[in-house]
Amino acid sequence: MSPGDEHDSFGGVGGSGQTRTRLPEGNSGDVYGGARRPVRSSRSLITVVGVVVLLLAAIAFANRGDGNATDTPDASPRKGAAAADPTAATGVRPVTGKSGAIPTGYAHDEQGAQSAASNYAVALGSDGMFNAARRHEIVDTVYAPDTAAGLKGPQDAAYSAKFLKKLGLDANGDAPAGNTFISRTIPVGTKVESFSGDAARVSVWYTGLIGMSGPDSTDPVSTTWKTWTFDLRWTDNDWKVTGDSQKDGPAPVPGDIAASDADEISKAVAEFGGFTYAR
Repeated sequence: MSPGDEHDSFGGVGGSGQTRTRLPEGNSGDVYGGARRPVRSSRSLITVVGVVVLLLAAIAFANRGDGNATDTPDASPRKGAAAADPTAATGVRPVTGKSGAIPTGYAHDEQGAQSAASNYAVALGSDGMFNAARRHEIVDTVYAPDTAAGLKGPQDAAYSAKFLKKLGLDANGDAPAGNTFISRTIPVGTKVESFSGDAARVSVWYTGLIGMSGPDSTDPVSTTWKTWTFDLRWTDNDWKVTGDSQKDGPAPVPGDIAASDADEISKAVAEFGGFTYAR
């Protein structure tokens, strides 16, 4: 994808460095972020699903208008809610290798599935998805082979030069000189929805960044909060995605920090590297 997010982490996400970290238990805020692809997955419609999952947020960004409504937050804590699954300070090493820039080689257990889902969300939410060669690499790494084979052709057609131009990008997914296109996924926490040895369903709560940072940008970087649920299958000694879906929220109350200017945001994207996430 675009400048700022260098090509050496998660297929474009994370800039100049990779750092192993532990996911937090509690809420986390971020002033900037962007919408991602809400969609309902279906085994019989995997090709359509894949295209929709990867494009809806970009479409929303390209067509977004003014005057978005603000929901009234629920200030009261939930009673009887299950406690968050704690992040262990020690345990199985979450990542044993990499395929290209994407961490791979996860443990064959629930923690490994959570680590895989988190890092795959980062890769699939990166600006690398807007460049054909990098997109193919990401999809081949993240998805199971049979799923990936059905995704790449329709995705290539969907990420047309006309569509990219609507986002302010050229045919290769690059931003104009002096501008930085930003697309990042920042996981906040994970939850195992189901686990049965070789199959898992894991939800990743994340905040996202998407937008064009530059002096003439009419679509500045903005934030959103979503939950991305992945169906994972143990394939070739690693977790691979067979289906995924998204929904809005949970979203915290917006903070009162003033938005930074385009130069500060572009500089931050270039200087702050992304993470390898581990449960």
